[in-house]
Parts: sequence; structure tokens; C-alpha cells
Amino acid sequence: MPLPKIVTPTYELELPSTGESIQYRPFLVKEEKVLVIALESEDTKQITTAIKTVLKNCIKTKGIKVEALPTFDIEYLFLNIRGKSVGESVNVNVTCPDDDETTATVTIDLDEIKVQKSDDHTNQIKLDSNIMMELKYPSLDQFIKSNFDFSDGNQMDQSFQLIASCIDKIYTEDEVWAAGDCSKKELNDFLESMNSLQFKEIEKFFETMPKLSHTVSITNPKTQVESEVVVEGLASFFA
Repeated sequence: MPLPKIVTPTYELELPSTGESIQYRPFLVKEEKVLVIALESEDTKQITTAIKTVLKNCIKTKGIKVEALPTFDIEYLFLNIRGKSVGESVNVNVTCPDDDETTATVTIDLDEIKVQKSDDHTNQIKLDSNIMMELKYPSLDQFIKSNFDFSDGNQMDQSFQLIASCIDKIYTEDEVWAAGDCSKKELNDFLESMNSLQFKEIEKFFETMPKLSHTVSITNPKTQVESEVVVEGLASFFA
């Protein structure tokens, strides 16, 4: 006589980028093992593959391409899957800002964590009176690298690589250059030819990009000073 099959519940959420409603299920024990092994390896490729596998397995709505989702969709979706899989709350260690060294643990209800959007965020960057640049959100691979990068590589080089990978197109009134048709060197040379003000406009795209964010109240156990701290990014909530 065969063993009974365990019914896995299905949940629904709206993708922050589009408002599209999608269905998903919690990850299973075998998938959790894949995630744990990948994280313990501290290997970016393994972590990328593991998260891709889990998301693709757990999304039940047809036609959703994980690689094409904006990073904040991936963060929000993964956090919700994690919440339904291993618990609706997470303990986060936060550094108390009054002395900038003491840590305190705060429990956060995952349902309270939302993607925060900035009103002045735009992917259209005006470089001068003639040249415009259109940016896209980082890929899944770049998302993993920025959230779970265990290396001590050159931060400036990583920033340039990230920005170059997020250029969708450069255009004027008369011409359009698709980033996919340009070499990495051409894109890097183009970025390096900018002045500081132009480059800051690009940095603003990343600074104001929608992100997981939650404000917590903590009390420093040493000084008893109460403070509010903003916790951001999937890695901060990952436990």
C-alpha cells in the first residue's frame, strides 16, 4: 500500500513591478537542503543556481521568467516563499546607531516587509542636451552577487561591471545604440568619459531603485537608548 501524498498549499501575491498576481508554493525540504548547501559553499554560482531552481519550482503561474524579473520582484517573491516555508518571522541582528557597535536582535514579521518605491526614481538618464541613456534593473546573477557576495574584490570594478550590465540603450534624436551590440570595453569607456554630475545621475538610479525595506525600533541593551533603524536588502532578512 503506497504512502499518502502530502498536499502542498498554494499562495498568491502581487509582483511589485507590475501588480500582476502570481501563485506560488513553499519550498520543500529537498529544496531547502539545496539552498543551505549553496549558502554554506559561499560560491556565487551555486547560490545563483539554487535560488533559480527554487523560484522556478515554487512559482506555479505559467509564463513567469525568473531571469527577466527585476531584482526587487525576486527579493519580494523569495522572501514570501521563505516565510511560507520556514516561518512567518525572522530574527535580525541590528547595530545600534547611538554607539555604532552594540548589536541587538529584533524579530520582524515577514508580512510587514514591503518593497518601498521612490517617487523620483526613473530609468531615463539625461546625460546632456543630446544624449540619453535607458537603464534596466540588474539581472538575477547580479542580484545574487550584490546580496551574497563573499569576495573581497575591488568595489569600484564591481560597481562599473554592475552599471555596464544594466545599460539597456544609449540614444540621441537620430541614433540608438543597444547595449547588447556594444562590447564591455566600449561600455566601460563610455562610462569613464562621463563627468561626476552625469555619473551621479546613474548612481541615483540604483540608490532610488525599489527595494525591500523595513523600519524597526530597537533598544541598545547597554545604553537603553531607543532608535529606529532601516533594514534593507534580502541579505539583511535572510536567515
